Amino acid sequence: MAINSEISNNSVSDLQKLLTSNGVKVAIVHDFLTKVGGAEKVTQIISEIFPQAPIYTLLYDRKLDNFFSEKKIIVSYLQRWYQTFKIPTKFLLPFMAQAIESFDFTDYDLVISSNNSFAGGIITPADTIHISYCHSPTRYLWDAFHTYITEQRLNRFSRWLLNGLLHNLRIWDKLSSGRVDKYIANSQYVQQRIRKYYRKDAVVIYPPVDTELIKPQTKHADYFLVVSRLTAYKRIDLAIEACNDLRLPLVIIGEGEELLRLRKLAGFSVEFLGWQSDRNKIEYLRNCRAVIFPGEEDFGIVPVEAMAAGKPVIAYRKGGTLETVVDGKTGIFFDQPTAISLITALRQFINQEDSFNPTDISQHAEQFSKKRFKSEVIKLIYQELTACGKL
Repeated sequence: MAINSEISNNSVSDLQKLLTSNGVKVAIVHDFLTKVGGAEKVTQIISEIFPQAPIYTLLYDRKLDNFFSEKKIIVSYLQRWYQTFKIPTKFLLPFMAQAIESFDFTDYDLVISSNNSFAGGIITPADTIHISYCHSPTRYLWDAFHTYITEQRLNRFSRWLLNGLLHNLRIWDKLSSGRVDKYIANSQYVQQRIRKYYRKDAVVIYPPVDTELIKPQTKHADYFLVVSRLTAYKRIDLAIEACNDLRLPLVIIGEGEELLRLRKLAGFSVEFLGWQSDRNKIEYLRNCRAVIFPGEEDFGIVPVEAMAAGKPVIAYRKGGTLETVVDGKTGIFFDQPTAISLITALRQFINQEDSFNPTDISQHAEQFSKKRFKSEVIKLIYQELTACGKL
């Protein structure tokens, strides 16, 4: 469908004017705003397209005030339990489906959810359009269910209780997927999983990366880099074991519950920097030899940020990186989720390191720019609103 001349340049301002003139009210929904990751950055960019739209979320941490400055944040009743009584998020899991359904969107014409787990399950009026940007069908309910249960290291009774809870949430997740009018997948990989678990079609729009902000660097310092939340499924342990074996300097940026375990694995060449500002993170990206990305991700923004900085990526050959990293041109893949397989890839990289061109790598990353993301989202929203007679 061709875009109407009213928004022929796919500009944010054109769409805003069109929505205002037609009285279209918009709301944004996100699962939890308790930390900053790729999904939260997508929500931030969506809120730039709709600056007046309130953001509904189950839980909100005030440390994100600078990140979502001047945004109206509407929280669920679970916020009191989380903020006042300091109840950990995992203990609120049984109540989250009911809490997300408690939000009232009666006054809105368009609701956009940025969905990792619960945000897609909102209830909207029959004439309200719900577009869900799906980062992933909830992994611990679907393809990572058995791995998740094992990782909890629970006794038999607790394991039985968790199995029952996740079983009921899986039924709710499948049923609530039918409430979404249009799915956007953040990769072809997620598109396939939406089709498998929800039996729904989805349009692929890759997440935004601020490629204009990240300038490529030709030179590098003598270290490899990991930027990640320190959780088990990210497989940071593989990067540590491989760099221990090869005695390669490894810098790790990130926080998470795996920190103590990973510190025990780390040899003398591994350095943990904890959380870093975006500015510092970009400088580490620009000055590393390469980024190691050892986990299976639905998309993976860090590899694209690394490529924007002109740096190659050494990634596990599965998931979203197959759509972003070009083997031999912008990075190298390893085939098995083992330290031995990663060691082989690191040796291969060292042997052909000079063949990687920082300019070519950076240019490849441009296709994932923030400008491109906004343009594609605006086009899709315009089409959906027009098809429903709201424009």
